[in-house]
Amino acid sequence: MCEPGPPACLQFRNPVSRLVHSAGRRLPRGWRDLLRQAALFFLAYNLYQVVRGVADGRQAAAIANGLHVMHLERSVGAFFEPGLQQAFLTHQWVIEVANWMYFNSHFVITAAFLVWLYLFRNENFNFVRNMFMVAMGLALLGYALFPTAPPRMFPGAGFTDTISAFTHTNQDSSFASVLVNPYAAVPSMHIAFSLLISVPAMNLVRSAWARALWSIYPLVVFFVIVVTANHFWFDAAAGAAVACMAAATAHQLARLRPDTWSWHDEAIDEAPA
Repeated sequence: MCEPGPPACLQFRNPVSRLVHSAGRRLPRGWRDLLRQAALFFLAYNLYQVVRGVADGRQAAAIANGLHVMHLERSVGAFFEPGLQQAFLTHQWVIEVANWMYFNSHFVITAAFLVWLYLFRNENFNFVRNMFMVAMGLALLGYALFPTAPPRMFPGAGFTDTISAFTHTNQDSSFASVLVNPYAAVPSMHIAFSLLISVPAMNLVRSAWARALWSIYPLVVFFVIVVTANHFWFDAAAGAAVACMAAATAHQLARLRPDTWSWHDEAIDEAPA
C-alpha cells in the first residue's frame, strides 16, 4: 500500500484527476474556456426552446404565414418546389439520403466542424462563434415575429412530407420536436448554418478537393430542405440573409476586441489542413 505524503503516490491515487489535468493541457485554452463556450451554446439552445414554445402556440398564424410565402413565390413566378419534389419522389434512394441529411447534417456536421475549429484552428473560433450567436439571435427574433408552417403542412399545394411518408416518422411528435420546430421555417437555419461553416472552412482548408466539397455543401443542404418539403426557397433566402448579417456583425464586434474576436488569416499558413 502506498504511504501518504509523496506526490507520486497522490498521482497514483487520483488517476481521474491526472487524466482531467492531462486533457486540459491539450486543450487550446484549457477547461475553463471550453466550458465557457459550451455554456454559450447551451444558453442559445435553451432560448430557442423558449421561443419555440411561444411559436408552437401560434399555429393559425404559422399556417397563414406559410400561405403568404406561397402567394409571394407564385407572384414572382418562382413557385417551383412542388415540381422539383415530384421529380425526385420516384427515386427512393435520393429521398432516403435527403431525409437522413435533413436530420443529421444540421447538427452532426455543424457540431463536428465547430469541434474541429476549436481544437485545431482555435485562433479563428471566436469569430465563428460570434457569427453563430448573432445568427441564432436573429433566428429567434424571426421565429417569434413570423412563425411559419413548412411546405410539408400543405399537401393540397402538391407537397409530400417525405420523412413521414418514407420513414414513418412523425416530425411533430414529442421526440422529433426536440430536433425540429414545426413552425420555425423562416429563416432556414439549415441554410444559415451551412454558410456559417462552409465559408470559413473554404478559407481554412488547404486542399482543393476539400474546398470544392465545402463550396457545394450549402447547395446540397438547399436541395435537401426543398426536396423533403421542409422549407420554401424563401426560407432559404432568409437564412442566407441571416448568415450575411451575422458575418457583418461579427466583423464589427471584432473591432471591439481585435486580439480575441477577429479572424486571423495567418492561421491558414501556420497550421496544416
